[in-house]
Amino acid sequence: MTTDADFDLHALLADSRLGILATIKSDGRPQLSPIQPFYDRAAGIIYVSMTEGRAKTANLRRDPRATLEVTRPDGAAWATAEGIATLTGPGTDPHGPEVGALVDYYRAAAGEHPDWDEYRAVMVADRRVLMAMTVDRVYGAELG
Repeated sequence: MTTDADFDLHALLADSRLGILATIKSDGRPQLSPIQPFYDRAAGIIYVSMTEGRAKTANLRRDPRATLEVTRPDGAAWATAEGIATLTGPGTDPHGPEVGALVDYYRAAAGEHPDWDEYRAVMVADRRVLMAMTVDRVYGAELG
């Protein structure tokens, strides 16, 4: 087993499109959610689009501490990022700043959308929220 000093944990975070986000329930136990993260390595921020009213969103509004774990597709390496999350949204105006933040996130994570007006309308209708977690600590290992 190699440790975090032996392989690039930040590259694993940046390459991962599926992870498990842990937030803290009101009773102190962890709440785990599968998510699709986008890691801006240069800024040290993990972004996730989520829906208002879900457990993870409510938990982060109460306690902004969060942990994300990602695993390499073959299961032979993992990375965990810890940090403090901030939430933006939901927005009520398709052209307001809350939806603008989701547009910026989409562009960074996936490129151009074929219909930005449709995307903006869906973000408002679905009450989407953007989580930005500043990464304070990363650890992990490569197995084998």
